[in-house]
Amino acid sequence: MHRYRSHTCGALREADIGQDVRLSGWCHRIRDHGGLLFIDLRDHYGMTQCVVDPDSKAFGLAEKLRAEWVVKIDGKVRRRPEGTDNPDLPTGTVELFIAEIEVLGEAGELPMPVFGDQEYPEEIRLKYRFLDLRREKLHQNIMTRGAIVDSMRKRMKDSGFFEFQTPILTASSPEGARDFLVPSRIHPGKFYALPQAPQQYKQLLMMSGFDRYFQIAPCFRDEDPRADRLPGEFYQLDLEMSFVTQEDVFAAMEPVITGVFEDFAKGKPVTKKWPRIPFAESLRKYGTDKPDLRNPLVMQDVSEHFRGSGFKVFARMLEDAANQVWAIPGPGGGSRAFCDRMNSWAQGEGQPGLGYIMWREGGEGAGPLANNIGPERTAAIRDQLGLKEGDAAFFVAGDPSKFWKFAGLARTKLGEELNLIDKDRFELAWIVDFPMYEYNEEDKKVDFSHNPFSMPQGGLEALETQDPLTIKAFQYDIACNGYEIASGGIRNHRPQAMVKAFEIAGYGEETVIERFGGMYRAFQYGAPPHGGMAAGVDRIVMLLCGTNNLREISLFPMNQRAEDLLMGAPSDVSLKQLRELHIRLNLPQA
Repeated sequence: MHRYRSHTCGALREADIGQDVRLSGWCHRIRDHGGLLFIDLRDHYGMTQCVVDPDSKAFGLAEKLRAEWVVKIDGKVRRRPEGTDNPDLPTGTVELFIAEIEVLGEAGELPMPVFGDQEYPEEIRLKYRFLDLRREKLHQNIMTRGAIVDSMRKRMKDSGFFEFQTPILTASSPEGARDFLVPSRIHPGKFYALPQAPQQYKQLLMMSGFDRYFQIAPCFRDEDPRADRLPGEFYQLDLEMSFVTQEDVFAAMEPVITGVFEDFAKGKPVTKKWPRIPFAESLRKYGTDKPDLRNPLVMQDVSEHFRGSGFKVFARMLEDAANQVWAIPGPGGGSRAFCDRMNSWAQGEGQPGLGYIMWREGGEGAGPLANNIGPERTAAIRDQLGLKEGDAAFFVAGDPSKFWKFAGLARTKLGEELNLIDKDRFELAWIVDFPMYEYNEEDKKVDFSHNPFSMPQGGLEALETQDPLTIKAFQYDIACNGYEIASGGIRNHRPQAMVKAFEIAGYGEETVIERFGGMYRAFQYGAPPHGGMAAGVDRIVMLLCGTNNLREISLFPMNQRAEDLLMGAPSDVSLKQLRELHIRLNLPQA
């Protein structure tokens, strides 16, 4: 028999009754039932109930065992007594009657229990992550993550993509987020950067004649903490294709992403044919470029009903052609208490309030706005929004470029408060026609709005003749249930167009050559039209595991301050190391 086990803790079944077996694992739970000791023994594969009575020579040692001790147990498999089966366990019809126990590893007093899923402070969970990972739900999430990555990899290869690994040490580039810099010992004063994404390398692969590339790529960004991204590093399904249009990318990737979701949705419906929503329409209808389409609420422009009305606040705003009034329907929200609660919520968000109209019995409008604009306009708003008695509508007004984010938050809040969101489905959509540029108020200049390497719609001609803020890009995202899970574009592969695109954003040709010299040179020697995208592995796994915390699907994440509490990173380094790297510290004054 093997030194440690003849079976795993998830393997025994009724067919094994009567066999002498050996198991090894962790003492998950120990129960004393009036002279009989029960030990739930756990390993990676499952759990087996083991039992010992006072007549066994192993009983004395069994009494000393504590939670999370690692033990080896020899014994005979037997049928559980009638009425004690556990249908939740694959091993639930049998138990191991203990003949012998050997302690392989004792455990000290636990800083947090492994049994159960009770909440514990994040600081403790991350510091003792090796214990946290033993917990059933988190352990299963990590295994699901691996299976999802396997599914992605298989589907990509089945679709004709080839897997490549691009460099981890690369050059710093101005792509919007902060680079992690790595000092070079043999080139004093110079630095490598960890890649924020393999963007340039994957485009260079297309220049090199490789037609369809993908990898499960690690990406590194030294950004301030964000709720929807792990600090430090994250993974993406990165891909690029040659001789393709936007439609070709959609046709290749839609079945891959849909298939991955269907594999792990546990029966929940997944969008079959994805809608394509222009960026401007998404902001207009949903107040976000990553809409949660499980929420049925759609905002509408109701400016005409307030123009010249008795509600002077909105009427005066609308004298400025840039301003509008948007309505968010609230089916079932037509009570004074609910409307006042939404108004208080808006004030808590830093807004002056949230105007509303309620429709009472008979369809008559009520509330301050209704009283000011009169029954005819109130009825017109109700008809436009398709509302009825017992419903309400909420209003935001001003310059849409300034209020759309708040309007989106209000739409989400209403959907949640009115229980309109179907949580048991996955709604996927393409968001298309992103603006190529945006105006940077802080620096008072035109800047790239998204990916600087995207092809502008209209090509070089658009760059030379159009107002930059009106140019759309061949750029697209995938949204799912309120999250952006992928982003991509058709690339700007023509050298003149690339230089012009960067000039508009304030970068001269010399800067393009300095920062993107490899790719710029490659474009001079026959560049195929190409495009691709990158899908966030972490966010996809998070959605499929049914959690809204990325730390619940990652092995060894950092905390929100970008600290690894388990390994103690970032850490001080010795003066000797600094001298070898020709670095002198200039720390801020405490």
